Amino acid sequence: MTEYDKELLEQLDVMEKIKLESNYLRGSIQEGLDDRITGSITEENTKLLKFHGSYQQDDRDLRDERRRQKLEPAYSFMIRVRVPGGTATPEQWLAMDAISNEYANGTLKLTTRQAFQFHGILKRNLKSSMQSIHGALMDSLAACGDVNRNVMCNPNPYQSAVHKEVDHFAGQISDHLSPRTGAYHEIWLDKEKILDTKEEEPMYGKTYLPRKFKIGIAVPPSNDIDVYSQDIGLIAIIENDELKGFNISVGGGMGMTHGNTSTYPQTGKVIGYCPKDEVTEVAEKIVTIQRDYGDREDRKLARFKYTVDRKGVDWITRELNDRLGREIEQPRAYNFEHNGDRYGWTKGDGRWHYTLFIQNGRVKDTDEYQLKTALKEIADIHTGDFRLTPNQNLIIANVTNHKKKQITEIIEKYGITDAEHYSGLRKNSMACVAFPTCGLAMAESERYLPSLIDKIEGILDEAGLREEEITIRMSGCPNGCSRPGLAEIAFIGKAPEKYNMYLGGGFKGDRLNKLYKENIGEAEILESLEPMLIQYGKERHEGEHFGDFVIRNEIVEEVYSEQDFHS
Repeated sequence: MTEYDKELLEQLDVMEKIKLESNYLRGSIQEGLDDRITGSITEENTKLLKFHGSYQQDDRDLRDERRRQKLEPAYSFMIRVRVPGGTATPEQWLAMDAISNEYANGTLKLTTRQAFQFHGILKRNLKSSMQSIHGALMDSLAACGDVNRNVMCNPNPYQSAVHKEVDHFAGQISDHLSPRTGAYHEIWLDKEKILDTKEEEPMYGKTYLPRKFKIGIAVPPSNDIDVYSQDIGLIAIIENDELKGFNISVGGGMGMTHGNTSTYPQTGKVIGYCPKDEVTEVAEKIVTIQRDYGDREDRKLARFKYTVDRKGVDWITRELNDRLGREIEQPRAYNFEHNGDRYGWTKGDGRWHYTLFIQNGRVKDTDEYQLKTALKEIADIHTGDFRLTPNQNLIIANVTNHKKKQITEIIEKYGITDAEHYSGLRKNSMACVAFPTCGLAMAESERYLPSLIDKIEGILDEAGLREEEITIRMSGCPNGCSRPGLAEIAFIGKAPEKYNMYLGGGFKGDRLNKLYKENIGEAEILESLEPMLIQYGKERHEGEHFGDFVIRNEIVEEVYSEQDFHS
């Protein structure tokens, strides 16, 4: 390495050095797994482990007590299983259920990116868990880390031939953009090691991307994947019931840092259109633009949205055209109507599909609600597949008339049909995991949002808004995994029991919300919402959503870009 190269390396973020020296994501992860003295692995290997789909965590509920006892934190690991398009067979569902019982905390988390997530896996069980996932013909490679993540798409390919084709493209793009390193198979599946001289990452290179990268495909009129929150958002263009191609949106993202106004959530910008047969190449070229021009000195500014805003949309478009060797076309017309799920039984492609509400995506059994057991019984007899939705819900898909009767009996037996009894607010709610396992959490999210909604529902009943669909999202920190920046009502954790409250996001997922009050607790949240919701119930225009109402009444200003978000 020359002196110039060494000087250049010193300017880079520490994560860039870790990636460069990791031998294509190997580091000393294997040695860390073999060390039985501690339940943890080193900080450097923890960062590399993310590329393999796992995060080291500890039980934050036990931190203080274990510190007093002079014990190391209660370390465990999260594994995120990559599920392109959210598709799982009944056999895979049963395998995920078994892994959660044998190695994890007995629950499954359905994520906002259509993936499975396990929590509470001890280090000694990490490899066995990975091998069990592989045995189910699934993997966790690139579910996390500075690479392209799980490719999202509309969760029901049986809705139409177009949806089925879009599902195919989601899998194709995911496979094409996956890392080529042999490290995953060596470490977790005990495959033969590849000599350094033989290995390369033809697209990513030794340092991969500057930050994580997310792609999603939406099929209008449903924006259920929140297409404008994606680094690359692909919008299906349909003419005469045939998929023609995709509009291309770039530079979306929800994360930010409290107190740092150079960071912000951002909605993607539509730059053009490409025929469907070119979409995988277009996605690759955009990823390489971020590889080459993303900020590698400051990770807080390394997401593609900042590259787009720094370089400009016109520059991004020209660079994409140069790399393609042709010009992308002008965007084509489309229209979104909503970004939520449609619950209950629907029919499409000659089969039945049941969308089940799962609060915050947590599949577990309680004394009152045997959800996990019910879904296991359904998987035992189901001959179709399961579809994880971008809103943390589940579609029991591709059900025959005969199986519909059997599945309905199980649903009724366990009483998991009650989405019809939930408020429109609860059915459009999402929360990230936060405490006790997420190391970034500043406040509760998954464990708290349901009880907060209980209290808000009392106001909704008074206002006559029980059935009104309103999007509400909560995130335990400003990283925004539950995509709070697009919700009509959103809460982002600031400190224990304290949240920043945002209002005015677009119901279609096309507009950011804006800070309304900072660092408030439950009492002030309810005091703030009550008069607004009562007024909304009395004065809303026909078909007017709550996010539009608060803007029309100048409760918050309209926000479409970072220039408006912090002003």
